[in-house]
Amino acid sequence: KSNLYKIFKNILKPFLEKNELKINKVDVSEINIANARIIVNRSKLLELLPKNAKIAEIGVANGDFSAEILAVAKPIKMHLIDFWGSSRYNSKLKQNVYHRFSNEIKEGLVEINLGLSTDVASSFEDQYFDWIYIDTDHSYKTTKKELELYAPKMAKNGIIAGHDFTIGNWIGMNRYGVMEAVYEFCVNEGWEILFVTSEITDNPSFAIRKIQ
Repeated sequence: KSNLYKIFKNILKPFLEKNELKINKVDVSEINIANARIIVNRSKLLELLPKNAKIAEIGVANGDFSAEILAVAKPIKMHLIDFWGSSRYNSKLKQNVYHRFSNEIKEGLVEINLGLSTDVASSFEDQYFDWIYIDTDHSYKTTKKELELYAPKMAKNGIIAGHDFTIGNWIGMNRYGVMEAVYEFCVNEGWEILFVTSEITDNPSFAIRKIQ
């Protein structure tokens, strides 16, 4: 390995170690995975999630997966929750999503809820959603908060699913915390893992629900 690599590694190491200490790590028990199933991808996950349901996609971006959800899950009501407030996920994407689903919005099938995921949660009544799919900033802190805030909003047997169930994006130098947040939540709150997808070409997804 080059000297430049070693120098870069030594500079980053203290920062990475400090950041790692902020991520709580809890191992799941047998009860949390007793009904777990590995499936091919998140398209298959959509086939297995309840149809004709009240649902939400939290983190919409350009709406590509939103369109797939609508086509496969055929919800009776779908909420699209996003902030669109960063340079990457900006107001142009927001306008594209409004235009893309303009007919569904007029029909009342789709409703766009603007705001951060953690702020918007309180606008929904308890036990409202049959399932939700989270795809926001993938950090431990945010995912942990989202799980805590949206859990009361789930109907009986409601399912919380989400993207980026992996350690991180190494090219982008981003350390994710979805796995750790999900495991900790399942152990502490009595939830179980139902599905984990197994993509290599995309980041895996998860689906969990309250233990019956």
